Amino acid sequence: MATGLVSGSSVLYCKLKLYKQHGYKEASWASGVTFKRSCGVSKCLQVREHEFFRTTFTNNRAPFRPLTTVSCLGNDATKYFDFAIIGSGVAGLRYALEVSKHGSVAVITKAEPHESNTNYAQGGVSAVLGPLDSVENHMRDTIVAGAYLCDEETVRVVCTEGPDRVRELIDLGASFDHGEDGNLHLAREGGHSHHRIVHAADMTGREIERALLKAVHDSPNIFMFEHHFAIDLLTSQDCSEIYCHGVDTLNSETQEVVRFMSKVTLLASGGAGHIYPSTTNPPVATGDGVAMAHRAQAVISNMEFVQFHPTALADEGLPTKPTKIRDNCFLITEAVRGDGGILYNLGMERFMLQYDERAELAPRDIVARSIDDQLKKRNEKYVLLDISHKPREEILAHFPNIAAECLRHGLDITSDPIPVVPAAHYMCGGVRAGLHGETNIRGLYVAGEVACTGLHGANRLASNSLLEALVFAQRAVQPSIEHMEDSHLDLSALDSWARPVIPVSLGNSVLEEITQRTRDVREELQSIMWDYVGILRSTSRLKMAERRIGELEAEWEEYLFQKGWEVSMVGLEAGEQETAYNHLPVFASKG
Repeated sequence: MATGLVSGSSVLYCKLKLYKQHGYKEASWASGVTFKRSCGVSKCLQVREHEFFRTTFTNNRAPFRPLTTVSCLGNDATKYFDFAIIGSGVAGLRYALEVSKHGSVAVITKAEPHESNTNYAQGGVSAVLGPLDSVENHMRDTIVAGAYLCDEETVRVVCTEGPDRVRELIDLGASFDHGEDGNLHLAREGGHSHHRIVHAADMTGREIERALLKAVHDSPNIFMFEHHFAIDLLTSQDCSEIYCHGVDTLNSETQEVVRFMSKVTLLASGGAGHIYPSTTNPPVATGDGVAMAHRAQAVISNMEFVQFHPTALADEGLPTKPTKIRDNCFLITEAVRGDGGILYNLGMERFMLQYDERAELAPRDIVARSIDDQLKKRNEKYVLLDISHKPREEILAHFPNIAAECLRHGLDITSDPIPVVPAAHYMCGGVRAGLHGETNIRGLYVAGEVACTGLHGANRLASNSLLEALVFAQRAVQPSIEHMEDSHLDLSALDSWARPVIPVSLGNSVLEEITQRTRDVREELQSIMWDYVGILRSTSRLKMAERRIGELEAEWEEYLFQKGWEVSMVGLEAGEQETAYNHLPVFASKG
C-alpha cells in the first residue's frame, strides 16, 4: 500500500510503537486510510520483525560497500546507489560531480536532463569580481532586496564563497562574456549597487547547464535517469530521528515504478511556478520536492514569499501573436533594465519614479507591484519596456535570444518597446536548510530553489539564485560524503516499503477521463492562486482562497474515487495535482 500523496493517491497514517527495552520503534500501517487531512508522513518503514531495527541501526556493522556500477545491486524495480539526486539543474549537477568522486550517483530528472529552471535563467550569476565591489556591498544589496528578512550569516557565506564557485564553473568549461580588456564582462541588474553579474549574453543558464551536463556525461560514476517523476521519499524513524533512504519514482515513459535506495539523498527539484497560470518556469516546476519533504516531516519555511518577475513577454502585445499558448512565459531578463531599459505605460508615460527613487533599478518585488498598480489603475493588459535608445549593435550583442524571440513575432527591440507583464518566477521559501544544506531528516540534503537557506528573505535579489545553488551544492558535499561513509545500513535488507501501483486496471478510457479532469482542476486551482494569492494579498482574500481550494480538492478527490482510483495508485498528472494541494496551505498561511 503506497503512502504519501503519491500521484493523487492517499496518505496513510503511520503509527510508531516504541519498544523501550530495545530503544527502537516498530512502524506499521494504520488501518484507517485518508485522502485528505493526513498526518503528512512519507513512506515510513514497514517493519516485519523486531530484530530488524536493531541490526540495521547498530553502529558495529561493516559499512555497506560503495557501488561502482548500476548492476552491482539492483534490478529494474529497485536500484542501489551511494547518492541519489532529485533534479538536474545547476545544484543537482554540481553536487553530482563532486560526490561522484566518492561513490555511485543517480541523477533523477522529471523530463529531459536540460529541462530545469537553470536552463531558462537568462541574466547570470552575481559575484564580487570587480575591483570596486566588495562582499559587504553584495550583502547589503541582498538584505535590502529581501526586506531585511534574510539570514545574515547565510548572506555572508554566499557572498563570500560566490567568486570561487564562478571560477570553478569556468574551469569546468562554462564560457562567459568578456569585455574588450579581456576581463569578465560584469553587468548590473535591479537592486544591485555595482556591476557584478557574470553572464553569457542573455542565455547564461543554458551555458552553465551545457557545461555541467557535459562534465556529468563524462563521469563514469554518474548515471542519469530521465523521465522519472519522484513520488515519495523513503524514510524510517528511530526514536526522535527520521532517516531518508532514497525515493520512489514513476518512469513516465514505461509507466513503471522504480525505487532508488541510497545512503544520501539530495533534493534539488526546483520551484513551484506552475501553481500559477502565468509563470516563467518550465512545466516541470510543480513543487514536487517541497511536497515530498513536507510529507516526510521536513521543516518547510517562508513559502508565502513567492517572487513575481516584473517583465515576462506579454504575447498579446506582440504584432504577430504566437500560434499556440506557451507552456511558460518567455522571460525578459532583469539585465534589460540594468542596461538602461525604461518602463512606460501604454500612454508612453514613464512611471517607475512615482514608486521608487531607484526607478527601473528597484528590486523585483517593487517593480512588479508598480506594474501591477499601473495595469489596474489604467485597465491595461501590459506595459512597455524600451531599450531601443541604446546602440543597435550593443542590444543585439547583449540580448540576442530576446531579440530573436521578439523578431519571430514581428517586433524589433532595437526600434520598438517590448510588451511585458509580471509572472510567477521564484520560490524564496522551501525546505529549511542549514549552512551545509542539511535538513532535520538525516541523510536528506537540499540545494537550489527547493531549499530555504535564508539567503533571499522576502524577495530574491536578481541573479542570486544560480549563486545560491552553486554555493550550497558545494557546501553539502563534505557532510554528505561523511554521512555516506558512516552509514551502516544494508540497503538491500532495508527495502521493506510497500510499493505504489500503476492504475492499469482502470482501463484507458477511464484514465483519459481522469487525466482531463485533473488538467481542468489544475487550471481552476491556478486561477484561484492568481486571483487571491498573487502579487498583492489580503487576509480576507487568503481566507477565500483557502475555502475555494478546499472545496475544489474535495470535489476532485471524490471524482477520483468514483472512477475507481485506489489509495495505492500513482500517475503523473494526478501526482502533480496532489503535490499542489499538499503545500498550498503553507503558501496561503501568511499575507
